[in-house]
Amino acid sequence: MSMRSTSDVIVVGAGVVGAACAYYAARAGLRVTVLDRGPVVAGTTGAGEGNILVSDKEPGPELELALFSAQLWRELAGLLPPGIEYEPKGGLVVASDGAGLAALRTFAAGQEKAGVTVRDVAADRLHDLEPHLAPGLAGGFHYPQDAQVMPALATAHLLRASGAEIRLGEAVTGVLTGPGGAVRGVRGAWGELHAPYVVNATGAWGGELARLAGVELPVLPRRGFVLVTEPLPRVVRHKVYGADYVADVASGSAALQTSVVIEGTPAGPVLIGASRERVGFDRTLSPEALRRLAAGATALFPVLAGIRAMRTYAGFRPYLPDHLPAIGPDPRVPGLLHACGHEGAGIGLAPATGHLVASCLTGAQPALDTTPFEPSRFDSAA
Repeated sequence: MSMRSTSDVIVVGAGVVGAACAYYAARAGLRVTVLDRGPVVAGTTGAGEGNILVSDKEPGPELELALFSAQLWRELAGLLPPGIEYEPKGGLVVASDGAGLAALRTFAAGQEKAGVTVRDVAADRLHDLEPHLAPGLAGGFHYPQDAQVMPALATAHLLRASGAEIRLGEAVTGVLTGPGGAVRGVRGAWGELHAPYVVNATGAWGGELARLAGVELPVLPRRGFVLVTEPLPRVVRHKVYGADYVADVASGSAALQTSVVIEGTPAGPVLIGASRERVGFDRTLSPEALRRLAAGATALFPVLAGIRAMRTYAGFRPYLPDHLPAIGPDPRVPGLLHACGHEGAGIGLAPATGHLVASCLTGAQPALDTTPFEPSRFDSAA
């Protein structure tokens, strides 16, 4: 078996979270190598819509992480090329009836106390923000801090800016450990690569890499589909979704759930989601999921009824039972850090995750409390 070069840290996973970990670790002065068994953004990132959201998160640790990450995305937008298509377009959450609007108002009030900017939008003012919305909606709330990026380009530019060594098509088949069980690198069919730290940024496959290190991390995939329309003039100006989307995000149900989420893109196509179901890594097309997405989209934006859907694609959100990502050192394997389990929020939460991981690697004071994200919460012995 051939010996490979030595790094300070090996990041496994060339999606947006892995790219952010590499970027902030390199900025902290570390030599970084990024490995992936496929190409850049071959996993969850490549199937994402590019959401950077605070609007769908209730007060608590994830919202704090999202607010910090939104700030970092704004900074990155000024540092990375404009090709990442960062768009601070804001989000609009709408309710179809009074009960839904009351629930949104309660939710928004809690978020506002936690630092989120929220604006109440009366029913007769919704069309000022979205002229093509269906009539008869009860009202909504505007979230100007919501934004969007083009996931693949944002990831590629983060990796390039990191200066990390990128090795693609190199699957990790084992985690090397030394005396006391501490990490000393990884192995694959290509040989060994040594480093005192390994970051598990493999998304929905995070449980697989954890098992290679001899530990369990209960990451499960939640399949979702996105419909992509033909290119259009800017029909949808914001990220727009219904009140039921927030409940679906927080749900742990394995059954098929759909809640309409619609947004335009700078390139023209409209992206339509969102569906969720736990079916393992099954990529089989679900006509029922697509039917529900199309029906929900045309109900909210009737103008889309005559528009062609050009394609659809599936992705797998990395789901953890408590709906919080695992970020930081795994005490069971010294030198192993996790950065996975973000479910559908990985693109939005990537910079904050990378920033926190870099703090762990260098011993710097983290920007926020990492306790809720510690992987040790899943230790069966705890």
